[in-house]
Amino acid sequence: MTLRGRLTSAFLVVVLGPVLLGSIFVALTVGAVNRERTTERLDHAEATVSASVGAICRQLQAAADAVAVVPADSRAPVVDQLVARGLATAITVTDPDQPIMSRSGVSSDSGTPGWKDCADPAPAAGQAPAGETGQAAAGQAAAEQAGAGRVGEEGRAGEKPTAIAASAYAAEVTVTAAQQIDAALLDRLGETAGAGVALGTGPPAAAGAAHRDLTAAPGRPLDLHLSVPVRESPLRYVLLPLIVLVTAAVAILAARWLARSTTRPLGDLAWAADRVANGDLDTRVPIPRPDELGRLAGTFNRMTRELQSYVQALTASRDQLRRHLAILGDTLSSTHDLDRILPVILRTAMTATGARAGLIVLADPADGRLAARCGSGLTGDWDVPAAELSQRRLEPGRGVLGTVAATGSPLRGATGADPDEPGCESYLAVPICAPPNEDADPEPGVLGVLALYDRLGGPAFEDSDLRTLRTFAGQAGVAVHNVRVHEEAQRLSLTDPLTGLWNYRYLREVLRREVERASRFGRMLTVLVLDLDHFKEVNDTYGHTAGDQVLGEFARRIRIGLREVDVAFRQGGEEFVVLLPETDAYGGVIVAERLGAAVRDWPVPVDPRRPDLADRISISVSIGIAVFPEHGATAQQVLDAADDALYVAKNAGRDTYRLAERVSADLPVGHLEAAPSVTGGPQPPRHGRGR
Repeated sequence: MTLRGRLTSAFLVVVLGPVLLGSIFVALTVGAVNRERTTERLDHAEATVSASVGAICRQLQAAADAVAVVPADSRAPVVDQLVARGLATAITVTDPDQPIMSRSGVSSDSGTPGWKDCADPAPAAGQAPAGETGQAAAGQAAAEQAGAGRVGEEGRAGEKPTAIAASAYAAEVTVTAAQQIDAALLDRLGETAGAGVALGTGPPAAAGAAHRDLTAAPGRPLDLHLSVPVRESPLRYVLLPLIVLVTAAVAILAARWLARSTTRPLGDLAWAADRVANGDLDTRVPIPRPDELGRLAGTFNRMTRELQSYVQALTASRDQLRRHLAILGDTLSSTHDLDRILPVILRTAMTATGARAGLIVLADPADGRLAARCGSGLTGDWDVPAAELSQRRLEPGRGVLGTVAATGSPLRGATGADPDEPGCESYLAVPICAPPNEDADPEPGVLGVLALYDRLGGPAFEDSDLRTLRTFAGQAGVAVHNVRVHEEAQRLSLTDPLTGLWNYRYLREVLRREVERASRFGRMLTVLVLDLDHFKEVNDTYGHTAGDQVLGEFARRIRIGLREVDVAFRQGGEEFVVLLPETDAYGGVIVAERLGAAVRDWPVPVDPRRPDLADRISISVSIGIAVFPEHGATAQQVLDAADDALYVAKNAGRDTYRLAERVSADLPVGHLEAAPSVTGGPQPPRHGRGR
C-alpha cells in the first residue's frame, strides 16, 4: 500500500475521535486564553494607573521642591507660574515669619480635609501627625481657595479624598503641592489604562466584567477600583459543534484530499531546506494546516527567522564594535583624561565580549593599593555613583583583582573569590601593563586590572574572550602610561628641579587664581616674598655646590613651616614666594616670624671645599608681606607690594620682615614699629639689592 493509501485508511478510522478531542481542547484553550487576557488587562491597568498616579506625585514633589528652593520674596510668582502651567492644582507655603500663602497669596486659617500625602497616604490630610498639622492645614486651605469645587465638598463630607499632595521642606518653611481628584482625572486614568477607574473599593463585579481593588501605598496614595469587561467568545457554543458536524459529514471526502495534500508540504519543505542551505534566509514554507507537517513547517520557518536574526545581530555587533573602536581610537589620540578614556575602553570591552558588567582598577603610585576608576553594570554594594566608586580601595594580593595585580597573570572562574569584590557568577580579569620599553624597563610593572563579569549568552567566559580582553587591556595600559608620562612632564615643567618647589611660571597662574577666588568669596590672601641675606657671599666662599645645598635646605624649612593649603614657589635665584590663602596680615606676620626663626636658629650643614672653612653656614632671610585686597587690587599689585616691602626689610638691616603700607592698627608691632612706609621712605634701586 502506498503512503497515500495508508494515510486515507488511518484518517477514516480515527477521524472522529481526534476531531472531538480537538474541539474540547480548543474550547478549554479559548476559555483559558480569555481568562488570561482578562488577567493581563487588569495587570496592565494596575501598572498603568500606578505609574500615572506615581508620575503625578513626582510632578507635585518637583513643584514643591521648586518653590522651596527659591527665596521667600520670589515664591509667589513661582507658585502662580506652576499652577498656571498645570503642574499642580494648588500650592501652599507655610512660613513662621509670613502668613500662609496659597497660589494667589491669600492667607487662610482653615483647612480642607481629604488630601492624601504621596509619601505617606495612611493618615488623612485632616489628621496629620503631630508637628505637621499646621502644614497640612495650610496646604488644604490653599486647595479650597484654588477652586477644589465639588471634590472639596466630597472631602469635607469625609467620603472620598479630594486631592493628592506632596510636600517639601526648607528650614522652617513647608511647601505643599496638590492635584485635585475629579471625574476628569479618573477618566484620563481610565483612558490610559484601558479600564474603568473609580475611587475606593468597588462593588462586586457585574456580569460580564472583572474588577480589582488597589489599596493606597507610598507613591500611589489612593484606594482605586479597576474594572474591565470580559469578552466571551462564541466559539465554544456555536462554532465548535458546527465544526464537529461538518467534519463528520465530509470525513470521507477529506480523507482522499488529506492523503493527496500530505505529500505536497513535504515537497515544499525539501525545496525550502535546499534554498536555505544555499544562503537564501528569506525562504519560508507555507503552512497549509496546523498538523504535524504544519508544525514542522512552522518550526522550520521559526528556525530560519532565528538564524536570520542571529546573522543580523552579528552584523550589528560587528558594526557596533567598529564604531566603538573608532571612538576608542579618537579618544586615545585626542585626550589625556583617564576619566574619559577608561569608560570608553570598558564599554568597548563589554560590547566585544557580551559581558553584563565590568570594572577597571588602577594601582595608586602613592601606596600601591588598587583604586577603582570606572565601572559599568555593577550590582550590590558596588552599584554606587562614580564619585563614591572612586573611593574604593583593594589590597594587592587579595582576592581575584589583587592576585591579578600582584602576579600579572589573568584569572578566569565561575564565582568571585573575595566578598569585597563585585559579586558575579563568572568573571574574567587581566592585568593592565604599560607598553614595554627596551631602553628603560623591558618588563614594566602592572598598572591595574581590567575585569568583566557574567558573560551574557553563555555560562562562562571563553578563550576568545580572554584574547579580546588582553587587547583592550593593552590599550588601557598604553593610555594610562601616556597619561602618567604627560602628567609627569607637566609637573616637571612647573617645578624647580633644585628645591622641588613650584617655579615662577606656575606662580603667576596660582597667584591669579587665588586672587580671583579671594575676591569672589570676600576673603583675604597674604603674599610673602622671601630673600636669603648675603647669599652671594655663600657662593663666593663655599662654591655653588654649597649654595645649592643651602637653597635646598631653605626650601625644606619653608615647606615644614606651612599649612597644606599654603603654596611655596622659587621665583628665581635666592628669592622665594609663599601664598597664604584666607590669611590676614596678622597671620602673615606670624608665618614670617616662624620662617625667620627656622632659618636663623639652625645653621645649614655643608661640605666645605677648603679645610679652613666651617662645615655649617649661618643664614638669615628678609621677608616682605602684602595682603589682598588691602595692598593691591590685582595679583601683580599685591606681588609688587610684597616685593617693595622686601626692599624696606633689606634696608632695615636684613634678617627681619616688613609689611606693606596701610597696616591695620590692631596688628602686633615687633619689627613693624620701625618699618617705614613703603612709598614714603627712600627706595633702593631695582638692581643691586645687596643681598
